Amino acid sequence: MNAPQSTPETEDRYLAVTHTVTNQPTALENYNLYQQDQALQDGLSREGAAWAEQELVEFGELTGRSDIIDLGFKANENKPTFNTHDRFGHRIDEVEFHPAYHELMRLSMGHGLHSSPWTDPRSGAHVARAAKYYLHSQVEAAHCCPITMTFAAIPSIRKQPELAALWESKILHNDYDPRNVPDSAKQSVTIGMAMTEKQGGSDVRANSTRAFPLGQGGSGQAYELVGHKWFVSAPMCDAFLVLAQAPGGLSCFLMPRWRPDGSKNPWQIQRLKHKMGNVANASSEAELRGALAWMVGEEGRGVPTIIEMVSMTRFDCMIGSSGGMRQAAAQALHHCRHRSAFGATLSDQPLMQNVLADLALESEAALALTLRVARALDNQDDEHERLLTRLATPVGKYWICKRSPNHAYESMECIGGSGVMENCIMPRLFRESPVNAIWEGSGNVQCLDTLRALQKSPDSLQAFFNELDQARGSDARYDRFVGDLKQEFGNLGDNPDDIQYRARNLVDRMALSLQASVLLQHSIPEVADAFCASRLQSHGGLNYGNLPRGLDVRAIIERATPVVD
Repeated sequence: MNAPQSTPETEDRYLAVTHTVTNQPTALENYNLYQQDQALQDGLSREGAAWAEQELVEFGELTGRSDIIDLGFKANENKPTFNTHDRFGHRIDEVEFHPAYHELMRLSMGHGLHSSPWTDPRSGAHVARAAKYYLHSQVEAAHCCPITMTFAAIPSIRKQPELAALWESKILHNDYDPRNVPDSAKQSVTIGMAMTEKQGGSDVRANSTRAFPLGQGGSGQAYELVGHKWFVSAPMCDAFLVLAQAPGGLSCFLMPRWRPDGSKNPWQIQRLKHKMGNVANASSEAELRGALAWMVGEEGRGVPTIIEMVSMTRFDCMIGSSGGMRQAAAQALHHCRHRSAFGATLSDQPLMQNVLADLALESEAALALTLRVARALDNQDDEHERLLTRLATPVGKYWICKRSPNHAYESMECIGGSGVMENCIMPRLFRESPVNAIWEGSGNVQCLDTLRALQKSPDSLQAFFNELDQARGSDARYDRFVGDLKQEFGNLGDNPDDIQYRARNLVDRMALSLQASVLLQHSIPEVADAFCASRLQSHGGLNYGNLPRGLDVRAIIERATPVVD
């Protein structure tokens, strides 16, 4: 018999041509993270750091490169490992990291993410540094933990001038030295934190670690610390700020990894924490077995001393969560711009437009509030800015970090099944999203701190409403919302239990008011209108995608979408 004649159609069948890839977006890489973020560009100029424009353009180009983005994947695919001893039996307490982690640390410190506002404290320095941190945290968030602690340690260490004289220049050196050697052999060091104990958690006044003076005791003097720390963040740092009970009460100490004579300081890592997110960074439990440390600040004033550091780390939680939201929204917007379903591009379909615009609104509002706090940090000599910082930091940390997990999930859902795959950044963003809400004080702790600020610094509430008044008259919905909030505070009464019971509701509304104020004054009208309509008037829905009718969602989407073809 003669074989049948082949045709192009039958050739395809016989050759099993089954895998022509169509209708898939390109990877979101090799683009400028800064230049494709209009809200960030506007905020940098608005909040007083226009002088840093070129730096941010260059840094945005760097952080958008595919090889730099790949470092984040590599660092998270290869978790740190812990070695108690070397092969000869010497105790070394050494954590090993993948080279990608070290490269990310080198990039961060080389660009001054741990130092720039302290080494060059010009107007807008905190804003410029926040913008860089926001970009780099989108590449990989976990390594930002030691960067943040090193940055935040400076205000606390400066409370003890003789210690600052020994340590500050090395803390602020724009280099990275990961070697497990004494700090005397280094030009650059990193600083960690050891506050939390298992019996107390956020209640650090319940700490049981003891501090025994080696001489007369007191500020700047040497002590030996004995106790167990439940959470030591970034245990390969060169020194740590530690809380311990001295004879005169809970005090703050600087504890190095090595003694001045070059011997290992007797504190021992027990194990690394097995975390759901933040996995590229190591967290640990540690035993302090007579570890040498020096008191920082006054004896018995450990919390007020270390709170200087905690305030700055909480601010970085705001930046990190804002960065995570931006990257999640950018991934969803990019995907939907290039993906079609049911006969149309996803970003052109009304229901998806509602979701995407809502995600973009949340991201821009988070960034706007974060950069406003950064400007306040740059102007602490101004009484209004100082008082505003005291309230806006816990309010912003609570709200922005708490909004992040559902934002990450909803962005993942926009991408669909591919968004759940580990070779996509979305699973990492999702696992990272709860971390900032819990670390450095959970949501309840932030609300209680807000109430504490209102009680101890009543003028801060007036400063807060003075800030809101700057947008008064620009939107009737905003005016009503702020008016109701003012009335609520005026009717709080003297029942502290009732105030605490309703603290989350009050802080929610304070955060929304601050975000609306900045957006009304400085964002495009379409964003401000949608924010007021969805957050202040209808108070949003249970899920993203509940924007009311009549909004220009296309303008919001176009503003936020990175254009990468």
